[in-house]
Amino acid sequence: MFHLVKGLYDNYNKREEYSILLLGLENSGKTTFLEKLKELYVDKNQTYKKPKRILPTVGQNVGHVKYDAKVSLKIWDLAGQAELRGMWERYFEVAHGIIFLVDSGDRSKLEECKEELMKILNPDELINDEEKQIDKSIPILMLANKQDLENHLEVEDIKEIFNKVAEHLNARDSRVLPVSGLKGDGVKEALEWMVVRLERNKSNRPPNYK
Repeated sequence: MFHLVKGLYDNYNKREEYSILLLGLENSGKTTFLEKLKELYVDKNQTYKKPKRILPTVGQNVGHVKYDAKVSLKIWDLAGQAELRGMWERYFEVAHGIIFLVDSGDRSKLEECKEELMKILNPDELINDEEKQIDKSIPILMLANKQDLENHLEVEDIKEIFNKVAEHLNARDSRVLPVSGLKGDGVKEALEWMVVRLERNKSNRPPNYK
């Protein structure tokens, strides 16, 4: 009887875990955004120690966020330097969703951002290994980061740049939202959008359980 009750209890309390790839060019603010998520969603039984200095990611940086009682997120912050972006495709197989950060304070890199997004959406043009192709059902959230900067681009400006990218999204859930990873503006709203889509898509891309 004990084992039955324990099994029911464990089953009821198990947590869905989704893996999210956090992508973007170097200096787009990915690690700052991840640290803000960890700060905003710190569990009542945990303590969050804000780093004194946030350094550029070399390789990968993994963060865990407990979204609510039932959902956890494993967030893969992947390096954005040009010479390291080739490793992004190695993580496509585990991804349930993608968050792509754009530095809205740097207009000169928008075309490069568009090119990198196109590579994600059309990996078959670059590689032949089907296992490395991104699942066409997973949601993609594009974030116009650094909205706290005085001369930032507005979201509508960035949406216009990415219109051509949207043509390749087909029926995939996607959106462009404004955030400030430094100050936290829009961060919770962005994650809420993503979690709704992850839950909606779990028949196609089932979560892990822990």
